[in-house]
Amino acid sequence: MKLDRLMGILTVLMQNDRVTAPYLAEKFEVNRRTIGRDIDALCQAGIPIITHQGVGGGISIADGFKLDKSVLTTDELSGIISALKGIGTVSESTHIERVLDKLGANAVVSMREPIIIDLASHYKDNLTAKINQIKTAIGESRCIEFDYYYEKGQSRRCIEPYYVIFQWSSWYVFGFCRQRQDWRMFKLMRLWGLCICDEHYTLQEVPDMDFNDHFTAQHMLVAVFAVSERYKLIESYGLDCYVETNEGLRFEFGFTNRDYMVSWLLSFGKNVKVLEPAYVAQEIRDIARNILSHYE
Repeated sequence: MKLDRLMGILTVLMQNDRVTAPYLAEKFEVNRRTIGRDIDALCQAGIPIITHQGVGGGISIADGFKLDKSVLTTDELSGIISALKGIGTVSESTHIERVLDKLGANAVVSMREPIIIDLASHYKDNLTAKINQIKTAIGESRCIEFDYYYEKGQSRRCIEPYYVIFQWSSWYVFGFCRQRQDWRMFKLMRLWGLCICDEHYTLQEVPDMDFNDHFTAQHMLVAVFAVSERYKLIESYGLDCYVETNEGLRFEFGFTNRDYMVSWLLSFGKNVKVLEPAYVAQEIRDIARNILSHYE
């Protein structure tokens, strides 16, 4: 903590011509005697700090020593600020505010960063709590338990958590599943009743893997969409995700979750026809018949 405080004091001194000891004591939540010792430590480290006595006095760094504030370019600082604000949407804001303050309040205010990143969801408070719990468990090498809801139902899992991952517009926890005795990814919004266990785990070497491997495409879809749905396909899967044919837009893509794929296809109504796989086409026919029966 002392090293963090020394770096913080140095940052404040570089950003201001002169500050007072009471100001530093209040900012870093210590007494004036501690600030005095910190100033002595900085001087011993070779930082030329000057103490001015009397009215208008204070603490400053000798002229000519202050670092150029352009050590980070505007674009670099802009990117850092955007990322920090994005993390702030799912983290305790006080941590982010402290980091932004260290970067320089004037820079943060004047840059008017045009990029807004919101990593939260409708369940922001719950998501933030989960992420904080998992981060705590990872830091203390403690197992976590939770109820997990998935295609086959519900199960109680116990895992050794290693990473919190944001990918494909969702948050996941990656770790070693005790039940499956293998590495697994669990979607945070399907994970409820989370608790940190008393049991500690011994750190394992995480396999050299691409996290995308855990999103393996199990259902290869081939479908033809009406031309009017072009913008929706581009929005979800990019400009080159289809081939234009006489019948319409031929789309081929692998899906991990069958339920999601079927729901997504149904959102297009009559403007899509599934060619493969046959079991998905049959499932959509059955759903369509059931929907029709409600209105007959």
